[in-house]
Amino acid sequence: MMKVAIRQVWRWKILAEVRVQEGEPLENALRRFKRKVQQEDIIKEVKRHSYYLKPGEKRRVKAALARKRNRKKARKEQD
Repeated sequence: MMKVAIRQVWRWKILAEVRVQEGEPLENALRRFKRKVQQEDIIKEVKRHSYYLKPGEKRRVKAALARKRNRKKARKEQD
């Protein structure tokens, strides 16, 4: 049995893991792995941690995302 996994660096837990069944082609396991990574938003999380944001910048980004969500919600309610 073969194990395919992405592990976060340092002291964090295993994020995505797919066990390859006996006789299963590696392409199928890779497809399941990619789907699992996408569902768990691992790529988004890695990108978010790839650089440091100062606390003030983090607040501005959070506020900008909230404004964007509110505009989108208002636009949907208008239709």
